[in-house]
Amino acid sequence: MNNQEGTSGHRHHPLHAFPEPPRGPALEDASAMFRALGDASRLRLLTRLVAGEICVTELADLEEEKLTTVSARLKTLYAVRLVKRRREAKHVYYALADAHVLDLVQSTIKHAAERR
Repeated sequence: MNNQEGTSGHRHHPLHAFPEPPRGPALEDASAMFRALGDASRLRLLTRLVAGEICVTELADLEEEKLTTVSARLKTLYAVRLVKRRREAKHVYYALADAHVLDLVQSTIKHAAERR
């Protein structure tokens, strides 16, 4: 028997020091964010927001979608804190919530574009 094999015949790998994974609300919130990112239409909206704040009406025009459809997608992204919004008269403007979201969106798209 190889000295890296235990009594069950399975190889044992050296132990690595891994950080303790998050628990509770932080993990649940992160999971909700990834669920929101899991929809291509919502992710596309986030990529449009990389350029900066934009009115929901303009987003609907760019997406060639109904205003209510785009608003519902943005509401989902807002609920998980991926976007922020502000109202100015009758217009609602959306932007990425912060630099972390910008990094996440850019990294995700770059990683997806890599060849296998």
